[in-house]
Amino acid sequence: MKKFVLILFIAFVPFSCLSQQNTPKKDKEQNEMKPSKNEDGEWDLTVIDTEFDYFLNAIAKPISQYSESFLKTKNTFLVNEWNSYYSSGKYRNIIESGIDYNPRENYGIKFEYKLYQVFAYVSWKYGLKMNGLSGSDARR
Repeated sequence: MKKFVLILFIAFVPFSCLSQQNTPKKDKEQNEMKPSKNEDGEWDLTVIDTEFDYFLNAIAKPISQYSESFLKTKNTFLVNEWNSYYSSGKYRNIIESGIDYNPRENYGIKFEYKLYQVFAYVSWKYGLKMNGLSGSDARR
């Protein structure tokens, strides 16, 4: 009986490996964070990490310390840096998706601020050096 169970186990191991290999890989579209409009018609960004709200309220500089043009310029650079890391596979344990961001789109200061703080948060929490962050917003 023990030999039968062992043979049965050995027979099913290759099948379990095959089923993992046959799962379709996610398309680039499925692995991109995309801005979306909320019910009020404003652009919004949803961050699932529970510590992000703490970071935003207790550690991040307030929105009043930034201008929209400053944030848009920084976000354009940071999104390119982020997507470069994502495409190359660098920091794949931290960066799990690309970001779909159009610098010509008028997202509004709230969205631009939140996106910028996502980069500051990743730097703060994981120690990821982002060259586009201002010195005072980089990892503390």
